[in-house]
Amino acid sequence: MDRIARTIATEINARPDQVGAAINLLDDGATVPFVARYRKEATGGLDDTQLRLLSERLTYLRELEARRETILKSIKEQGKLTEDLSKSIARAETKAQLEDIYLPYKPKRRTKAMIARENGLEPLVEAILADRDADPETLAGAFLSEAVATPRDALNGARDILTERLTENATLLGELRAFMQREALLSARIVDGKEKEGAKFSDYFDHSERWADVPSHRALAMLRASKEGIVSLDIAPEPEFGAARAESIVAAHLQTRGQGPGDAWLRKVAGWTWRVKLSLSMMVELMAELRSRAQDDAIQVFSRNLKDLLFSAPAGAKATLGLDPGIRTGVKAAVVDATGKVVATDTLFPFQPKNELRGAQAAILNLISAHQIELIAIGNGTASRETERLVSDTLALLPKAVKAPTKVVVSEAGASVYSASELAAREFPDLDVSLRGAVSIARRLQDPLAELVKIEPKSIGVGQYQHDVDQHRLSQSLDSAIEDVVNAVGVDLNTASTPLLARVSGLGPAQAEAIVAHRDLNGPFQSRKDLLSVAGLGPRAFEQCAGFLRIRDGAEPLDASSVHPEAYEVARRVVSACGRDIRHIMGHEGALKGLRAQQFVTEDFGLPTVLDIFAELEKPGRDPRPSFVTATFADGIEEITDLKPGMVLEGTVTNVADFGAFVDVGVHQDGLVHVSQLADRFVKDPHEVVKAGQVVKVRVVEVDVPRKRIGLSMRKQGGGAKRRA
Repeated sequence: MDRIARTIATEINARPDQVGAAINLLDDGATVPFVARYRKEATGGLDDTQLRLLSERLTYLRELEARRETILKSIKEQGKLTEDLSKSIARAETKAQLEDIYLPYKPKRRTKAMIARENGLEPLVEAILADRDADPETLAGAFLSEAVATPRDALNGARDILTERLTENATLLGELRAFMQREALLSARIVDGKEKEGAKFSDYFDHSERWADVPSHRALAMLRASKEGIVSLDIAPEPEFGAARAESIVAAHLQTRGQGPGDAWLRKVAGWTWRVKLSLSMMVELMAELRSRAQDDAIQVFSRNLKDLLFSAPAGAKATLGLDPGIRTGVKAAVVDATGKVVATDTLFPFQPKNELRGAQAAILNLISAHQIELIAIGNGTASRETERLVSDTLALLPKAVKAPTKVVVSEAGASVYSASELAAREFPDLDVSLRGAVSIARRLQDPLAELVKIEPKSIGVGQYQHDVDQHRLSQSLDSAIEDVVNAVGVDLNTASTPLLARVSGLGPAQAEAIVAHRDLNGPFQSRKDLLSVAGLGPRAFEQCAGFLRIRDGAEPLDASSVHPEAYEVARRVVSACGRDIRHIMGHEGALKGLRAQQFVTEDFGLPTVLDIFAELEKPGRDPRPSFVTATFADGIEEITDLKPGMVLEGTVTNVADFGAFVDVGVHQDGLVHVSQLADRFVKDPHEVVKAGQVVKVRVVEVDVPRKRIGLSMRKQGGGAKRRA
């Protein structure tokens, strides 16, 4: 554990004692959000990002230690464990290094080298190594037998023995791995006859670049093209000198510095070993490493985009009309009140083939009037711009004295998946599947977080090549992102849905359902302490979840804040020192002016907790999400053919990748702002500049209608940012 703590501490820029404390808390069942928010004294203030990395590395390093013990035990049982070997095993820092050391001792099937040894050819190997001036073929003549008919057969057996030694040499494998990681090229070549079928992969029909420099999006694209049989992939040293250098690295381990017949034969063995054995194993290993590296990056980008999207600004508790656009099947309409409850639904047919424009406008006006609609959410799928135009024309018919609702185009990614889900069926058993999508669109405008947690994260549409990555690891990462956002924002205990409650620290689906059932049966919770009367929710779960759940206008004012119940006494001491009622202090900046946080520190609650209490008393239950803004699409720009270079448009960032950001400008096809076009300066990581859900202004720089590609820029015209390859 000491070794693990030291290793992780170096990686997350912390002290070993901080890491040790965090490990103890996590092992004891604490969640990352809880430890990050309420155990700062114990961990020295490690944040959720550090703790997530700590948790991930802890799993790997524990597996490494378990494997180390297994290998030590196996070699010891064979009677081959020496002090030097034991030290080498102890020093191994990765699973690959451990397996390299274990190779010679690993139980294996009968090999050619084993057969050669059984045939008495190991002394021939030693003879060649000992006397480099002797002719190996002459030496081989002394080792002929019934099983070894000719000197050539003897030398082939000797070669097999030497090859096995080389392929099990941990030092050599480490040197070759480092050489390949540094120098190897990844090459893609088109498979004959696949040009037309694989047109979308045309960039990789004849492509080569350094393995170390391949960005994740290109790696995943080539791996997919290979999987679909469009291209063949290879990882090898550069052809002219690289292979010779690899062979010389192998030969160096046979100490072939002389010019005798033995040295010449050994150099041939080294070349054969590289070409036939080691080059293939290195290619397979580096291909796996490339896939793993690309998946790590892709999962990280997906998780980051999801986090940004979940942190999108809520429009708020306002009556909202949700419209799920459609042509033939009609525009599905659903009205939800300020609490998200469905109060009306309808299906409109303003487009072909029915063309009931007047009827659709009348229906929208009636819904606005009957339910005091303040927001209109329009899904961004098929017929989105036509529906938006319909809404604009309809709002123009409102009397001038009536304040028109604000119309907003909303991403409908995942709405159809949610509509057909078991959760939606339980929530709206009597509502047609097609209308549930309109409800989801309306609610995700009111509060994106509360609605998006109901949808499978992979269906939300902020990832790339998501089906090409490890699905278990992707799900874990996305679940962690959701958990972090939900707990950072906080959850209203008396209005939250089961899916939202299930993401709160310390709770799961069963406890969330029990909370909602208790609420339905007994009415709203009056205090956080009432949670302890929920069936199946004990003191441990209460400790983990209580601080993240809010009760507005309850008997205890602190229940509306993120102050944990365990620290209420400290908060009350702070309030008492002000000499004012707690309700007069909470939410009033400057109310604590003149108080020193240090004077409230106790043995159980240190300065970090007291400072958090001060901040929370001044801004109780503050929402970390930004203020609500929305993009306004340009009139008359509805199809990709309407775009012209030089146009300046407003749009919403839908996805951020390593190479740039995708922006919805209202033409049913997202445009790409390449990383080199994001700012008038060098940008290494697009997330430095933009995030999913952000409203941005862009300039059209290129329109490729046949390939449905739109090039956009956020740079000032003539701005001189360096382009990143």
